[in-house]
Amino acid sequence: MIFYLCDMEKILIFDFGSQYTQLIARRVRELNVYCEIHPFHKIPMIDETVKGIILSGSPFSVRDENSPKPDLTLFRKKLPLLGICYGAQYLAQSNGGEVLPSKIREYGRANLTYVESSHPLMKNIPLKSQVWMSHGDTIKKLPENTKIIASTKDVEIAGYEFVGEKTYAIQFHPEVYHSTDGLQILKNFIVDTCNCKQNWTPNSFVESTVENLKAQLGNDKVVLGLSGGVDSTVAAVLLNKAIGTNLYCIFVDNGLLRKNEFENVLEQYKHLGLNVKGVNAKDKFYNSLDGLSDPEQKRKAIGKTFIEVFDEESNRISDVKWLAQGTIYPDVIESVSATGGPSSTIKSHHNVGGLPDYMKLKIVEPLRLLFKDEVRRVGKTLGLNDNLLGRHPFPGPGLAIRILGDITSEKVQILQEVDYIFIEGLKKSNLYDKVWQAGAILLPIQSVGVMGDERTYERVVALRAVESTDGMTADWCHLPYEFLAKISNEIINKVKGVNRVVYDISSKPPATIEWE
Repeated sequence: MIFYLCDMEKILIFDFGSQYTQLIARRVRELNVYCEIHPFHKIPMIDETVKGIILSGSPFSVRDENSPKPDLTLFRKKLPLLGICYGAQYLAQSNGGEVLPSKIREYGRANLTYVESSHPLMKNIPLKSQVWMSHGDTIKKLPENTKIIASTKDVEIAGYEFVGEKTYAIQFHPEVYHSTDGLQILKNFIVDTCNCKQNWTPNSFVESTVENLKAQLGNDKVVLGLSGGVDSTVAAVLLNKAIGTNLYCIFVDNGLLRKNEFENVLEQYKHLGLNVKGVNAKDKFYNSLDGLSDPEQKRKAIGKTFIEVFDEESNRISDVKWLAQGTIYPDVIESVSATGGPSSTIKSHHNVGGLPDYMKLKIVEPLRLLFKDEVRRVGKTLGLNDNLLGRHPFPGPGLAIRILGDITSEKVQILQEVDYIFIEGLKKSNLYDKVWQAGAILLPIQSVGVMGDERTYERVVALRAVESTDGMTADWCHLPYEFLAKISNEIINKVKGVNRVVYDISSKPPATIEWE
């Protein structure tokens, strides 16, 4: 796996397993500074491109016997260092300070009651600035040669520094949006203390990535499985700029796409100048799913069939050496456990990445350094239209994981019609762009209803719409009652076999965005 832009100046983030680590990286990227997340036990080589280091929070207590305890002497006093939450507590504990359990859990909003405004980290941070606390331990005693630079009513040592070195620590989380001046704190550290130039931009990414792709691929042929989504499309356009007609794109209709999506996406790709072949493989996928109702079995059957279809089509192209994928940075981060142990699998991801050895293709992933919002900005730089860039995420297994239970072509057709009414309704009501992801779910139950003078016993569908920034967490959207009433009425009147519509008001966590 090639990491592009290895010569770009960067901030390294050492991950101790915090739920907020990705947010730290996204906030650093908002400052147009490149950063990388690394598990604390896999520290990369520190070279001249590294301008500073951030230590993340953690679900561990520094007092736990098995808590992360990295050796910081390799870069301490040599590079600017910022410890956040666990990082701040570890810096204190490992240097002679004292960390004890809080008498009450320090979680939620707090306001700064003391700010050393002359300190480089706290420049332009007003008194009473709101910050977000999330820890069960607190620093009771600081190491020698340190001083407090910020406090709240309940947390005297909310921020401190090691005197005479650029090592700073804060017990709150500047990366979360509830910390109103958090981005300014990060800017103070990254731009002013680490002297980063803020030259990580979509334009710079496109230019350097295209040059790297040219050097890496030369005259080799590359095959890419398109999904119609943002990630694979942006990856395809980048590769097309680098190698032109040596890129072969395959778009597979698995029979589980949205209504008319296969035809619409192929038409859309014509305008991008891509070399695309559409493959109708509906029957193969339906046969592989026959009788399956377990979500994991369905996902695996779809993945296996996709590989078979993709392998068959790629073999029609002579001398292909590379497989391109639209892998993005969260996929890379989540594949590595920050604690060194096995990661919990919530659900299998449908990705071409699980290729069998017999395909013998090398992998190229042009977007593996980008977050989703960065992919969209790069796409805009490449000239992709807003309709494509603004498309809601759609699961790899398609409607198969929105049909609870076994899959039949009849069920797919019903759900396609329901989904079409819902999505088009959002667009017509100017709600589509206010929603991060929306879709419909066909439930494995039937309910009694009345249509005309007749009793009915037909299917139930659930509508789902969420707000999110990256899919890691999500809140259900408060769509207008009038809109929901209109859509429900239209679905029941127009989709034969459905007599009840419900709306999903669960958030992630504890639920997931998809139902399977």
